[in-house]
Amino acid sequence: MATDRDRRDVRRERARGPRGARRPLPEGEQFFTPGATGLRKSVEARSATPMTFLFTQVPRWVTPAVLVALLLAGFAVPGWPGAVAVLPVLAFVGWLAYLSWPSLGAGGRVLRVVMLAFLLVLAADRFGAF
Repeated sequence: MATDRDRRDVRRERARGPRGARRPLPEGEQFFTPGATGLRKSVEARSATPMTFLFTQVPRWVTPAVLVALLLAGFAVPGWPGAVAVLPVLAFVGWLAYLSWPSLGAGGRVLRVVMLAFLLVLAADRFGAF
């Protein structure tokens, strides 16, 4: 009979992929929202692979470093090139905000809405809306 430790070892081996994981998936975390239907269920299912890749195969510092570099480029570069640099940051933050929304309290939701609004205003400014 398989023990809990054996099941964890099997899950870790599956999460490692062909090149081996840089870090294992966290124990006890649940990726999917219980009882989700429709769009949320579809987005969560499609997001599982990229989220697992980002967590297990990409070094921790790469994603934030790329996002900060793009955001700084959005601040520094005027015109549409600056807006194009902000759009991937906006998409990534929006994606994470959507996925984390059900588990957030009021403060977390407000923070994400404010951040998305800020990024939208920045992109619109760079596109020349203001």
